[in-house]
Amino acid sequence: MELEEMALSLIHGHKEGVFQNELWKEMKIDSRKCSRIVAKLLKDELIIREPAVSNGARTYLLKISEEEKPAFELLLAGEMFSPCAGCRDACQPEYCTKLSAWVYFLMDNEELA
Repeated sequence: MELEEMALSLIHGHKEGVFQNELWKEMKIDSRKCSRIVAKLLKDELIIREPAVSNGARTYLLKISEEEKPAFELLLAGEMFSPCAGCRDACQPEYCTKLSAWVYFLMDNEELA
């Protein structure tokens, strides 16, 4: 995991991205090991990879993935999912018993923390 973190940090440090053939040199590892690390980071969706040319050689430009993943934890209170997510009731939030129960559940959990 140490090398993956190092690679991610180096990629993050290059605002416009870093060429893969430069990354393994900066990390002082061989290109094969670098390819495995890049594959893992791609699989985890932490980086994106674009075909590129550097000094006449075909390579890839690596960048940090800027795509934000949905923060579903904001819709959870413990194990209880927000009643408003996907709700089709035409209710007023001030009088919704489902929403009130969820808010009370949030308040109870916050007091325990």
